[in-house]
Amino acid sequence: MLPHHLRHKQVCKPGTPITVSVTNFCPPNWALPSDNGGWCNPPRVHFDMSQPAWENLAIYRAGIVPVLYQQVACQRQGGLRFTINGFNYFELVLVSNIAMSGSIKSMSVKGTNTAWIPMSQNWGADCQCLAGLQGQALSFVITSSGGQYKVFQDIVPAWWLFGQIFTTWQQFDY
Repeated sequence: MLPHHLRHKQVCKPGTPITVSVTNFCPPNWALPSDNGGWCNPPRVHFDMSQPAWENLAIYRAGIVPVLYQQVACQRQGGLRFTINGFNYFELVLVSNIAMSGSIKSMSVKGTNTAWIPMSQNWGADCQCLAGLQGQALSFVITSSGGQYKVFQDIVPAWWLFGQIFTTWQQFDY
């Protein structure tokens, strides 16, 4: 087997920056160690990329390659989008089209007949809450990791159904 430093020189394409707007974290496999067998296990920082994006950084069969990355401000057209998923007493909300230098630090939801309910991060930009909110208009409050706080009042009408997407005119500053 080639030494670690030579292996990466043969598979990496240096100096090729790419921008990834949403990461797709792969789930850990606790049956494997946190090395080349368990590449999605903590504490290893990881994310999956599409094959075309990956091939800008390394050859297709390179496997695990260390990547230097940094968070950058994202410019977006239009407002945030809220995709409502889940079922009955499990609301799963995907927030997309976010323009900012940072990520969602915290999020809460308020139904027409409820107080603010904190949501927990489920996976990536999905936040969840275990409350029966069907038949209620929904508002959201989001705090970014950069410290911005925004209220999205009555974004989702009371007639919403799981699987629908609702767009706002509001956006974070970047």
